[in-house]
Amino acid sequence: MKIWHISDTHGFHELLQIPEGIDMVIHSGDCSNVREPYNNEPEVRNFIDWFKLLPIKHKIYVAGNHDTSIEKNLVIKEDFGAYNIIYLENETIEIEGLKIFGSPHTPQFGQWAFMKARNKLDRIWSRAIPEDVSIVICHGPPRGVLDLSYDRYNVLEFCGDKSLMNRVMEVKPKLMLFGHIHNCKDIINTGTRKVYGLDTIFSNGSVVTDGKFGKLSSQGNIFEL
Repeated sequence: MKIWHISDTHGFHELLQIPEGIDMVIHSGDCSNVREPYNNEPEVRNFIDWFKLLPIKHKIYVAGNHDTSIEKNLVIKEDFGAYNIIYLENETIEIEGLKIFGSPHTPQFGQWAFMKARNKLDRIWSRAIPEDVSIVICHGPPRGVLDLSYDRYNVLEFCGDKSLMNRVMEVKPKLMLFGHIHNCKDIINTGTRKVYGLDTIFSNGSVVTDGKFGKLSSQGNIFEL
């Protein structure tokens, strides 16, 4: 199974170069950019129109914090399903022997979609992510892996969720896929990484750079399982 992971296209999906020989494409959120839900809806539908035409057998989408029209049910799961796109929201599916969990939730920061207090996220991960999961897809990263960004005081900080990292260390999936934290200034978050003691591959699939939308800094990541 050859898997292409992308994230945070923010309306610039048509700039991506479609790789050949891919069996599954997974987008881990923020296909859109505009915050206001009714203005966000056309962006999400434009993405669906592009996504559905990709010459790839399996297509999976997990929403992100910018995808406000999905949170407000202006775009619903069936809008994806009508084109054989699998939309996951705190649920698990199985495809060709791979158990795949997806969730749009990220730690609370401002008034965006699908955000939860960190103590509530802990309950979601512990209850919803199964022990025998193969791939975990979340919009936001686990803490400490490809999640560096500058705070309002221009100080670098890890932005990921600690409870998500704890759950990943417990269940040890083959892949942990996310986005949300882009490249910024001199920091490179896109790409893949392993952490000591785990065989899990962590992937930040974000394709844009903060402050430079419209010019892609990545074409996503590709895996063979």
